[in-house]
Amino acid sequence: MQLDDLYRRVIMDHYKNPRNRGKFEDDSVTIDLNNPTCGDRISLQLKVENDVVTDAKYTGEGCSISMSSASMMTDAVKGRSLNEAISLADRFSSLMKGEDVEFEEYEDIEALSGVNKFPARIKCATLAWNALRKGIDAK
Repeated sequence: MQLDDLYRRVIMDHYKNPRNRGKFEDDSVTIDLNNPTCGDRISLQLKVENDVVTDAKYTGEGCSISMSSASMMTDAVKGRSLNEAISLADRFSSLMKGEDVEFEEYEDIEALSGVNKFPARIKCATLAWNALRKGIDAK
């Protein structure tokens, strides 16, 4: 199996079997963002205690890239400090610029590395990560 095929399978797995999809009914930081160029939208919720993301959930609609990226991001930030979460977002941004970045702690994110070859899809992949940044800034 080629690496591109493996990456496609990882992306589709997160799209068809999303992790952390849903809503919190109690207090949480909530960020709503959309990508008007393609119609993707996300509502990200973060639970933060003592500057640590203790839980994250999202709802929304969009393409497989945006929704799988949200699934991966919410998995990756749980249990991380706000600084670590921002660092992950920075590394993801570098990945979208075509830089060689590894996510040893959560390798599924690397499946999105091929998105940088399609500039129109970068906004899809970064939507959830931009919501994360806004949520941390609001905190």
